[in-house]
Amino acid sequence: MVVKNFIHIENQIKSKAKDLKNGSLPKIIAVSKTFEMSHILPLVEYGHLDYGENKVQEALEKWPVIKNRYKNIKLHLIGKLQTNKVKNAVKIFDYIHSVDNEKLAKKIFDEQVKQNRKIKIFLQINIGYETQKAGINVSQLKNFYNYCKELGLDVVGLMCIPPIDRDTNKYFKQMSVLKKTLNLKELSMGMSSDYLLAMQNESTYLRIGTNIFGERTYKI
Repeated sequence: MVVKNFIHIENQIKSKAKDLKNGSLPKIIAVSKTFEMSHILPLVEYGHLDYGENKVQEALEKWPVIKNRYKNIKLHLIGKLQTNKVKNAVKIFDYIHSVDNEKLAKKIFDEQVKQNRKIKIFLQINIGYETQKAGINVSQLKNFYNYCKELGLDVVGLMCIPPIDRDTNKYFKQMSVLKKTLNLKELSMGMSSDYLLAMQNESTYLRIGTNIFGERTYKI
């Protein structure tokens, strides 16, 4: 069922890209947080490479053996990262989508040097100015981006989680403008409920969980 769901989403995305006359397809991050590896493995064996986890400890418990066996798998940290978890995050993840302050950026850089391992970074934007959500304010973005680049971080794009009760398209459009302003290549936005809308606004990474793996029995 997981692979069948994934193929259905792949086909939707290909069809949407054709409608948009977009030659390049966004990558699907299969958000595997809270699911056991037995539930994820059929998709790994099918050949899908990008997976998303929210928590460092969960990723460490689930992925080392599989990543060692399937060398091309890329693991994305899409949840909030605390500075005391950076060492292990740099060890297991290939992408971090949730960098939103200078202290965290510096810690990641220092740990990369220690481990001789380079990770691709997304800067998380609090696009709806929501107090309960992580992310840097738009007004601080340019200075923060410059700080990260001066450190030597490999900043590849921007990430957001837009407000769920407002005009999502407005926020996606704003993210697309911000990406172009900074001349970045990647946009991480769009989830199970709005990934086709995110495609319309040039998202390059879609974070899809429920539509692939089913509803979660939450342990977040």
